[in-house]
Amino acid sequence: MGHALNNTIQDILIRYHRMSGEESLWMPGIDHAGIATQNVVEKSLAKEGLKRQDLGRDKFIERVWAWKEEYGSTIIKQLKKLGASCDWDRLRFTMDQEYSKAVVEVFVKLYEKGLIYRGSYIINWCPRCQTALSDEEAPHHELQGNLYYLRYPLKDISEGLSPKGTVPDYIVVATTRPETMLGDTAVAVNPKDRRYKHLIGKTIILPLVNREIKIIADAMVDTKFGTGAVKVTPAHDPNDYAIGMKHNLEFINVMYPDARMNEFACDYKDMDRFEAREVILEDLKEKGLLDKIEPHTLSAGHCYRCHTIIEPYLSKQWFVRMKPLAKPAISAVKKGEVKFHPSRWTKVYLNWMENIQDWCISRQIWWGHRIPVYYCKSCPDKAIVSEIKPDKCPGCGSTDIYQDEDVLDTWFSSWLWPFATFGWPKESEDLRYFYPTSTLVTAPEIIFFWVARMIMAGFEFMGGKPFKDVYIHGTVRDIEGKKMSKSLGNIIDPLEIINEYGADALRFSLISITAQGQDVFLSKERFEQGRNFANKIWNASRFILTNLDPKEVNTDLCVFFKKEQLDIINSWILSRFYSTLKDVNKSLVNFKFNEAANLLYGFFWHEFCDWYLEIIKPDIKQAQNQVVMYKILEKFLRAIHPFMPFITEEIWSRINEITLQGKNGEKSIMKEPWPHIQEQIINKKAEKDAQSLFNMITEIRNLRSSIDIKPEQKVVVSVFAHSKAISKLLNSQAGLLVNLAKLENFHILETNKRPASTITAVSEDVDIYLHFAGLFDTASWQNKLKEKISALRKNLTAKEARLKNKEFVNNAPPEIVEKEKEGKLKTESEIKRLEKMSDELR
Repeated sequence: MGHALNNTIQDILIRYHRMSGEESLWMPGIDHAGIATQNVVEKSLAKEGLKRQDLGRDKFIERVWAWKEEYGSTIIKQLKKLGASCDWDRLRFTMDQEYSKAVVEVFVKLYEKGLIYRGSYIINWCPRCQTALSDEEAPHHELQGNLYYLRYPLKDISEGLSPKGTVPDYIVVATTRPETMLGDTAVAVNPKDRRYKHLIGKTIILPLVNREIKIIADAMVDTKFGTGAVKVTPAHDPNDYAIGMKHNLEFINVMYPDARMNEFACDYKDMDRFEAREVILEDLKEKGLLDKIEPHTLSAGHCYRCHTIIEPYLSKQWFVRMKPLAKPAISAVKKGEVKFHPSRWTKVYLNWMENIQDWCISRQIWWGHRIPVYYCKSCPDKAIVSEIKPDKCPGCGSTDIYQDEDVLDTWFSSWLWPFATFGWPKESEDLRYFYPTSTLVTAPEIIFFWVARMIMAGFEFMGGKPFKDVYIHGTVRDIEGKKMSKSLGNIIDPLEIINEYGADALRFSLISITAQGQDVFLSKERFEQGRNFANKIWNASRFILTNLDPKEVNTDLCVFFKKEQLDIINSWILSRFYSTLKDVNKSLVNFKFNEAANLLYGFFWHEFCDWYLEIIKPDIKQAQNQVVMYKILEKFLRAIHPFMPFITEEIWSRINEITLQGKNGEKSIMKEPWPHIQEQIINKKAEKDAQSLFNMITEIRNLRSSIDIKPEQKVVVSVFAHSKAISKLLNSQAGLLVNLAKLENFHILETNKRPASTITAVSEDVDIYLHFAGLFDTASWQNKLKEKISALRKNLTAKEARLKNKEFVNNAPPEIVEKEKEGKLKTESEIKRLEKMSDELR
């Protein structure tokens, strides 16, 4: 559903700007998703009892391409079903031949600048996918684990003599991963820690493997962690790696790539790391070397694809030096050349960029862009970086050349998207015209994966920013605020929603509840709003077109407005449309898509349909009404089109048939211009006067409803106007009031003294008195009101109790809590209204 939201926003933007007359391009495409795609194909092979190694690299790649041809277009089909108006002829894939050339050229250029290097470092290793991961691909999650206190015996007990003369024969270290102790090459203490100063430089016998290691001093050690003495495993921990490099320690890797213990683990060889942990602890306990175990909350990296706990692992990998690339990308955001919406993401971006680490770009898989590095078997330590395979070794002349087995991180190709899609490094007219692009719409979880890297690549290879605006939308969650996932069983499938409710309903429902940058709380019932709105648009359009005289409406609205003396209702609805349109334009420019959607919804449903069409229905054939209702409809359809493209396209084709008799051919509404603002038609006085009338009619209807007067029964109403202007307005529009409020008589009073036998309501401009004598039995109604008030008080008590419940207020989604607060206020208001009515009926 997150993809549906993301692409709906993009489509709204592209349709809006296209209709606004701008040269607009939405380049569609997909990346090759190296790890994810390879995992899917390997699972398919497993069902056949095969591994990729059984096929060999080339045959396996053929299988992946075959899978891509069969299933790779699924997302494109989904986008089309959603209504994404991309330039489908420009569809790009990161493994396309031309795109792949760009990836290789970037690698070579960065290598030649000294920004790509190879080295052995601690990296994030996924034992399940058996590949290196970047820091961004190994997010940390809190786990409830343990802190294990292990006793490491001193080689010579006399060495343990403390200044006080006590003789401990061991030093206790604390660790969360006892299985890695087999690779320890030192124990470290802080040089300022008085407890251990006498032990610095002494020798320890590493339990279970009987290796002699030293106690060393290093300021990195936190004296408050555990006992203040820590095991140092340089091949399995990034901090230990740094200590190991500083003190020239031995690096011992005790695991195979699949996280089974290797030959350096001695008796624990071939055990899974977590199985080995339990056996090691049991053996330590048996030897009296397990001091104690304490519960401990720890943070562990997890593979972003398979969610396996990653292993910090010493491995030779390829890296990009990021700090030089980050500098112009940081400056661009600070100067406002690239803006984030909402702006709070600017701080998140800058914090990451200013503390950026080198990027591990090599992956130990087969599907992806193979690293353009070659080696000579005669001199294998020398890397030959080349866009094409060299004929011979530049060093010794040997022709026995082979390519690096690793592929590049998928994001290493994706960060080139804004310019590689236009044929870079070749110069092209499209590249010159469309770079930099305008807007990137994305989710917060890939700001670091993709957004930041694209900005860096743009400055490095194009000399400028790749886009000027970055819109970060929220995460789609279920109605309880939980992130949607298969494991929780709370996923809502967009295709199922489209099949049941329609694409327009899905798009509009999603957008209408997506406030800028806020998470979206979604239930299936939410899509009823979009479906109902689509039905409303369809039924209103059918009603208008059924009653339309094409000869009456073939006129320019500006010309019509200048020559016609519009009545208050037609003047009001035209003004309201253009006032609404101004606000819609402002919302779209400011990336407030939900506000734009709700403005259009409110105008069409509540003003155009509920009021305007109902008012003109008796005189719908009148020339002025014909022109205005048609012009509002066709302009509204153009304005709502970016949000609801399917229904607007269908209605537009019918309008075209009825009003133009095919003169306009098969022109799509998406190629029509966006309605432009007619400032001269906006009439704020007409809007205010009409609203005063509608408020009064609404109050009268509410009074009728409150005492169960049947719709067809006419009543007598008296009003007191709060000003002469309102009195004049009421006199001029008395017919309208009588008709819409179902009145028998309508009186304008000179004073605000309440007439006998009336119930009252007050609006901003008038006091309203409905005469109830002879309409019902007042005593019976008094009893009904008492019952209603009593029921409302019980309801109010329940709401107050719920809002006093801290667990509900703190844990329920904010919109649910807000809804409960609004319900409380409405209930209180209704009680006061009914109590007032009860007093008036006495």
